[in-house]
Amino acid sequence: MAAKKAAAKKAPAAKKAPAAKARKPNASFMKEMTPSAALAEIVGTKPLPRTEVVKKLWAYIKKNNLQDAKNKRQINADDKLKPIFGGKKNVTMFEMTSLVNKQLS
Repeated sequence: MAAKKAAAKKAPAAKKAPAAKARKPNASFMKEMTPSAALAEIVGTKPLPRTEVVKKLWAYIKKNNLQDAKNKRQINADDKLKPIFGGKKNVTMFEMTSLVNKQLS
């Protein structure tokens, strides 16, 4: 009788969802690229994947408080960023990525 009660209290086994496939990074993003001289002043001279270049650029922007206070999507250029941004005083974060890509080879 005790065996029946123990079996009755046992919760049914939960069905496991099929394991999600690990997302593979796009090879073009992971390809190491050499930064231009202007960009190298911020991220260094050794070849890096685009993702790392953008990470280092954001670290520089935050360290030097270059995000616009009112509109955080705007980046205010300092003397090192102006050549990368094509001479513009400020750009949006979306413009920034396209301008940075032009600085990589």
